[in-house]
Order: sequence, then C-alpha cells, then structure tokens
Amino acid sequence: MARARFPAEVLTPEGEVFSEEIEMLSTVTTVGSIGILARHESVLARLEPTELRLYRSESDIVRFAQAEGYLQFADNRALVLVEEAIAPDQIDRATFEAKLSEARSSAERTEQGSELQARALRDIRRYEAFLAVGQ
Repeated sequence: MARARFPAEVLTPEGEVFSEEIEMLSTVTTVGSIGILARHESVLARLEPTELRLYRSESDIVRFAQAEGYLQFADNRALVLVEEAIAPDQIDRATFEAKLSEARSSAERTEQGSELQARALRDIRRYEAFLAVGQ
C-alpha cells in the first residue's frame, strides 16, 4: 500500500547526500527510535550515530550510516543535518576498524571527564555504528 510522500534532504558539511520525496524516514534520536511519515507533527531532535533509513517505498529503502546531527520535520518536510552520512557499500571496514582502535586508545589515555575523552567516546559510538551498518 502506497503512503503519502514528503520531501527529505540529508546534508553533511560536505554537501547534499540525498534529496527526494519519500514515504517514511527511520532513525535514532538521543531519546530513542523515531519513524516519520507524511504529515507528522513538527519535531526537532538530536541524532545518534546509527543507520538512517529513507523509504522510497516499502521495498525500496535508501540506507546510510549516520553520524551525530539533527532531524527537523516541519511543514511536511524532513531535513537531516549530520556530520557524516555514508552508504553501507562505501564503508571501508579496515579504515573504520583502525579509527575505532585509535578512538579506544585515546579514550583510555585521556583524563576522566575531559573534553578529549568525551570526543573519543563520541568517536567510538560513531565508528561502532558505521561498522554495524556496513556489515
């Protein structure tokens, strides 16, 4: 069964990654999972590193490994602003495994509660999420 469609954009600091009409958007916010359909209530949410799913239809799903960012849904339009959005087939496992190892080492070496440790822990969550999506 076809659902009503709405425009969705995914933007990173490098530029636009996705811009099409979709039936549903699915991701994870800092307070839990969210699914957005057309005519959803307005929402502004902070996003966690995870898999972003953009449903063109029930069987046609565009997937990205999504970094931290924000989701805005207003006036029946979705805007996803994230640090990174990478298609699963573009994830270089060896590179991200090395980055994950570096982040873990950094988290162990830095002072408890410091900004450097917080950054390393954030990177750990991001790289673990990217590797999970890339499987």
